[in-house]
Amino acid sequence: MLQYGQQDASFQAAGGYEGVRQLVDDFYQIMDEHADAVAVRRLHAEDLSSARDKLTRFLCGWLGGPRLYLERYGQINLPSFHAHWSIDEAERDAWLNCMAGALERQPWSAEFKAYLFQQLRVPAERVMQASQATRRS
Repeated sequence: MLQYGQQDASFQAAGGYEGVRQLVDDFYQIMDEHADAVAVRRLHAEDLSSARDKLTRFLCGWLGGPRLYLERYGQINLPSFHAHWSIDEAERDAWLNCMAGALERQPWSAEFKAYLFQQLRVPAERVMQASQATRRS
């Protein structure tokens, strides 16, 4: 049996495309509902259709599944893509809190949820660092 992070093990543990899409739908629902996520929500368009599609496609590839984001939108560098937004610890933490809430709603093992949350902390931190570096420039 493959470990999470190897080949498509994480993508499969998430339930494939449909499982990832449910995570993203729950994530944005939580973002819309929680007051501590207002600043992060304001970074997005009113209509979240595009953001949902992009995040779902990105996460599918990031989890070792098909590279759907690349197929539709091309290559992405997350820190550079988000660097123009003002993101500090509060926005990073709000994003992570929304994702933690979305993970709690999934029918996945506690082990996979913990693994995935730890993995998501890495790009969240890099995005914040890129934003701060851009503001200092």
